[in-house]
This record gives sequence, structure tokens and C-alpha cells, in this order.
Amino acid sequence: MSRIAPQQLERFVERLFLDADVSPEVASVVSRVLVEGDLLGHHTHGVKLAQGYLRDLRSGHAKGQAASLQIVRQSPAAVLYDADYLLGPYCVEQALDFTARAARTFGIGVASIRRAHHIACLAAYLQRYTEQNLIPLVLTSDPAVASVAPHGGLDPVYTPNPLGIGIPTGDKPVLIDVSMSTITNGLVNKTHQAGGQLEHAALIDQDGQPTRDTATFFATPPGAILPLGSLEFGHKGFALGTLVEALTAGLGGFGRKDGVKQWGAAVTVLTFDPAFFGGVEELKAEMDHFVAACLASRPRAAQSPVRMPGHAGIARRAKAFEQGLELPEDVLAALRTAANEAGSDWPF
Repeated sequence: MSRIAPQQLERFVERLFLDADVSPEVASVVSRVLVEGDLLGHHTHGVKLAQGYLRDLRSGHAKGQAASLQIVRQSPAAVLYDADYLLGPYCVEQALDFTARAARTFGIGVASIRRAHHIACLAAYLQRYTEQNLIPLVLTSDPAVASVAPHGGLDPVYTPNPLGIGIPTGDKPVLIDVSMSTITNGLVNKTHQAGGQLEHAALIDQDGQPTRDTATFFATPPGAILPLGSLEFGHKGFALGTLVEALTAGLGGFGRKDGVKQWGAAVTVLTFDPAFFGGVEELKAEMDHFVAACLASRPRAAQSPVRMPGHAGIARRAKAFEQGLELPEDVLAALRTAANEAGSDWPF
């Protein structure tokens, strides 16, 4: 691990995007969101992604100009965007800003984005809105990728289809970022590149046997990631994955049926304003009661007490600003390569 000041890292990543002729407003958001992913501990979805983003910009498979984000249809509370593969973090933040404004008037705002480029770590967006006493919800799928098998099937059909949601409390917010599959594509790729085995049999091979061996995922025919719940209860993860598919690619009207081959994302975001409903303080009081009850629950293992979703990441983030951000070697290697390919100096 190497420690880097988060602000310094953000400036470095932003400069890589600016040098690639990305709009300043886009480069600023993308670099901040990528670094935020690492601050929260999501290293597969942090600055490591810059290498792939920059390669897609150079090849024309991603756009970097803010003007690429076009409104297809809009009402005071809802909007449909077409992003033409503009870098995803900028698209998502624009959508969240719209829904936040709408929520303050109508209680809720909804935005759907079709043809966005990859959107990075969902948890990285949330605190910006929980700090405004709002509840942001982000759902995404990638129509170009098939890696998860439907429950009872062998062939990969859809993506892990994650959702992220931020919930304000009287103390630290609850930050949920979970996939509707047992594991993510990023973890499979990282484990495979390291030549290791998964901790659990989260995959099935070509014959439908559960396995920890990531080589089966890349075989011909390929293995697949199991839905959340694995073989025993995967019908639940499959149902939730179907819900995300409907509310992203389905709602946006563009997805797998269109034969998409380009790395990207179908996205829907919703933002709720508790003030319109039961009230902000009432929400916080209810969540504080719930959090306290969860944390007071007797631990199944004495060394592993209950912790709320996102709280470990929030603690990790605070430590990084005090002591510097620790980046794993594979992340540093990807950043060095990105800098080299961009003709930039490596400052760390």
C-alpha cells in the first residue's frame, strides 16, 4: 500500500482527463467520484477505472464533452437523458441534481439515463445528498455485458445490477451499495488476474456446479456469476436483478434488445425529500432508533459486532483525510499505466 493525499490524487486524475480534452466540469466530477470510491474502500470501482475511461476516450468509445448529455423528455419531476456514452459519473451527478431539485418541490424526482458510459462506484454519489437531508437512490445495469445467470439457468444473461441508496440519520448516514448477484464483475476480474480463488463458491461452471475458480468464468462456453442468494435462494436475487433491469434499460427504452456492444450503463436515479413526507427529523429519529437496535443486537461472533452499511467506509474515508489514502498495488499500477499512456509524469 502507498499513502497519497486525497486532494493530490484528485488533482492528478483530473489533469489526466483534462489532457484528454474532457470538459472541465466533466473532468472535475469524474475525478472526484473516482477518488471517492477509493476513499470508501471500493478499490475496483475507484481511480483504477481511469485507465479504461481514458482508453475509451482515445478510441472514441466514450465522450468527454458535457454537451453530449441531451434531454429527450422532461417534466417538472422527471427527465429522460440520452448521454451518447458521456463519462458516467458526470451524467449521474447531473441526474441526481435534477432529482434533488424536483424532490424539494414534489417530494420525489426521477431521472433515467440511456447510453451513459460506465458510472463507477454507486456509494460515491450518496453523501453529497444525504448531507442535504435527502434520500438518493441509484440503480444501474450494463446492456453490453452478460455475466449473471438467471436462477435455474446456466448461461449468463445480465449484469450484477447494483443499487445504491443513502439514508440520513442523526449521526452517520447509512450508505448501501449492493449488487443483485453474489459478487461483482470487478471482483471476479481482480481475483482472476491475481491467480487466486474466490472466498465462496459464487460462480457456476458450464455444467452448473458451484465453484470458487474464476477460470471457469472465462472458459468457452463461459461460467456465470450466481444471483444473490446463490443456488438455494437465488430466485430472490434474480427477481431483484429483473427489477433493476426493468427500471434502468427498460425504463430508458434502450438495452439488450438493441445489440449493444459498447461498455456503458443504463441508469435510473430517484431522490426523496423526507420533508415532504413524515418530516426530516422524524425520519432521523426513526432511523436512529433502528440503527441503535441493530448495533445493540448480540453478535453471532464476538469479534464481529453488527455494523451498519457504509459505516466502515465512512471511517476509512475520515482516516484517509487524516493519514493519506492507501491504494493497493494493482490500483497504483493501473494509474501508472494510465499516466504513461497519456504521456503524463507520475507524481507519487
